[in-house]
Amino acid sequence: MMIDKIGGINPLNNVQNTRRSNGAAQVRSDADSISVSNEAKEKAAVYYMNQVAAETPDVRADRIAEVKAKLQNPNYLNDSVIASAADKLMQSFGL
Repeated sequence: MMIDKIGGINPLNNVQNTRRSNGAAQVRSDADSISVSNEAKEKAAVYYMNQVAAETPDVRADRIAEVKAKLQNPNYLNDSVIASAADKLMQSFGL
């Protein structure tokens, strides 16, 4: 006859559970880290610029109001202003 349990309790369970808990208690001390490639950083910058461009209005109402007010003044339109505007217009066309 073999007796392996005393009173319905297996004495080996306590030893096995102790070994398991000691092994699980070991914690790695290495810190987690990530690295981001240069390509991902560039794409993130482009994405950010596209978001800013999409949120920025195409028409600057404050500048338009300022120009309209200047044009209403008859003293503003003189030969030097007209020549300057013509020069800037030609430069924008590459002439």
